[in-house]
Amino acid sequence: MRRCGPVRKDTRTKQRLWRWRSNPLRRHDDIVEAWIVLAMGTVIALGGVLAGLAAAHATYDFLAQQRAGRHDVQAVLLERTPEVVVTEAGAGNARFRAKVRWTAADGTTRTGTAMVDAGRKAGAMVQVWTDNQGNLTTEPTTVAEASVFAGYAGTAAALAVGGVTYAAGRVTRWRLDQRRYDQWAREWRLVGPQWARKTS
Repeated sequence: MRRCGPVRKDTRTKQRLWRWRSNPLRRHDDIVEAWIVLAMGTVIALGGVLAGLAAAHATYDFLAQQRAGRHDVQAVLLERTPEVVVTEAGAGNARFRAKVRWTAADGTTRTGTAMVDAGRKAGAMVQVWTDNQGNLTTEPTTVAEASVFAGYAGTAAALAVGGVTYAAGRVTRWRLDQRRYDQWAREWRLVGPQWARKTS
């Protein structure tokens, strides 16, 4: 009696690579599927990494340019900001929109609204951010925050490339399976009656 044992590693490797080996049962669609699987793996591994790196660098460079184009300016607070209201859920808003006045780089005096800490009195000096034209804008991201955002963007791009590639490969392999089933059905309609006559 033949003793059953664990499947050897080289046997498992041969089973995975059967489409690449010449054998009488292999069809043209099997070779096509083998190339599709190889292309999927290459695009997911290499394309995902390249897309992730490109997205991360693009995001980091964009945020760096944004950071270089924004400047902190001292402004005069023109109105009092509310105090922080503490509720059962905890502290409320710590910053409020308030009217401020500042001097732009071209020497003109401007007014606008900016986010200011709570509990500040009118006439107090506050820090605001302006762009190169001297208009109010939001505070830019820090270097650390930019690195985090770049990491998120790179990961998302890599996952997107991998997901789209995998989905496209699965659809293509499904269509190959359907075509193989149709071929087997046609061939069985030709061969099946002959076997039925021989066995009857």
